Amino acid sequence: MKHSIQFQPAYSLAVIQLDAGECVRAEAGAMVSMSGTIELEAKFNTGGKGLMGMLKRTVLGGESLFLSTLSAKAGPGEVTLAPSMPGDILPLTLAGETLLTERGAFLAAADGIEMDAQFAGLRGLMGGEGLSYLRFTGHGLLLLAAFGGIYARELAPGERYVVDSSHLVAFEERVSYQIRKAATGWISSFTSGEGLVMEFTGPGRLWLQTRNPRANAEWLSAFLPKPSAE
Repeated sequence: MKHSIQFQPAYSLAVIQLDAGECVRAEAGAMVSMSGTIELEAKFNTGGKGLMGMLKRTVLGGESLFLSTLSAKAGPGEVTLAPSMPGDILPLTLAGETLLTERGAFLAAADGIEMDAQFAGLRGLMGGEGLSYLRFTGHGLLLLAAFGGIYARELAPGERYVVDSSHLVAFEERVSYQIRKAATGWISSFTSGEGLVMEFTGPGRLWLQTRNPRANAEWLSAFLPKPSAE
């Protein structure tokens, strides 16, 4: 399986070349185009773990009920994929390590990648990320989608780094984190517009997106027609 990312960073498109017999799993609706040799099939998003696995990823992880499986059954061919939001695509090749991602970051994965939801509990809720993260492990290509560009940051052992959770895309499982106030006091934290932030401690890697989806939604809502009072 070969891949390239085109039109970065604003309107990225993933171009994947599948050999005969290979397949890639993608978020529902991500397929832009495919060769005539490719077969598209919608399957329940179980991740190989049955009904409970599907419920974890759809209810807790915020993922679609279905995944698109694109298989090169009639010979080698091309598949192109794109996220629903404008922004970059992060291609990662996993070699047994584990990544945690924000809800909605998944775009596609090779068949050797296992997807699950990992419970984040109150830490996730306080950080604005919901009840869980998506957890990816295995071997092969993983494609993640970001809103805006992608900033990769390598943390040294013991190095601390503070992130607004709305800009988080993914982090290695070995990186520890905690939720804390953005500033020293509560008033300063919330008047700064940051409130609660995530403090990561290395070693390990983080990937951040340069734009904030929540802030963008609030900005757009100011231009939408308001319902008239009757």
